[in-house]
Amino acid sequence: MAESTQSSVVVQAAPEAVLDIIADFDGYPEWTQFKSATVVAEDADGWPEQVEFVLDAGPIKDTYTLSYDWDVVEDGTGTVSWTLVKASLLKTLDGTYTLTAEGAGTKVDYQLKVDVSLPMLGVLKRKAESIIIDTALKGLKKRAEA
Repeated sequence: MAESTQSSVVVQAAPEAVLDIIADFDGYPEWTQFKSATVVAEDADGWPEQVEFVLDAGPIKDTYTLSYDWDVVEDGTGTVSWTLVKASLLKTLDGTYTLTAEGAGTKVDYQLKVDVSLPMLGVLKRKAESIIIDTALKGLKKRAEA
């Protein structure tokens, strides 16, 4: 993913517990900047395939739908990736969580690329990505370790 922002955190919880939090879209308003997250479609295995979000992340506010790919194994390790399906303001919102077992915990790598339809300096786009990533990782860690 070119021109993306990335960060990581180690969460003191098993990968499957972290994955369960990531897959619990109804709970997103409790630990993210999303006002709501609604599963629109599921795949044959019951994983959310399309999710509609209402986002309020500082300079970026939008309602959009993401398509998800769940490339994970039974212990919760692997990748969860998404791409933008439709939005009003956003042109691109592609990202990946990579979950790796690390000791008794989980290393979560988060990579994100954001682009908006309005003219915006690259540095502001990267700042928006950083805000989204930092908020998500801190919220995920806090929720998983509670």
